[in-house]
Amino acid sequence: MKTKLDKTILDSMSKDSGNWRRIFYFNGKDPRIIVPKLYPMLGWTLNFGNIYSYLAFIALCLVIMSTRYFL
Repeated sequence: MKTKLDKTILDSMSKDSGNWRRIFYFNGKDPRIIVPKLYPMLGWTLNFGNIYSYLAFIALCLVIMSTRYFL
């Protein structure tokens, strides 16, 4: 059974510079799809260590391309 990770543990994961590759966040142990950036006032980013973030990114690209095509 999976236990829910504590918010402080999740925050420490996203602030660890070892999980960042320039502007991209990669952490397979972090269950979140969207995480705050290393400097939170810059917004949010996708966790590319999670397969669902790739699906969300592809879906977003398809929506953008389809609106461009149909409008």
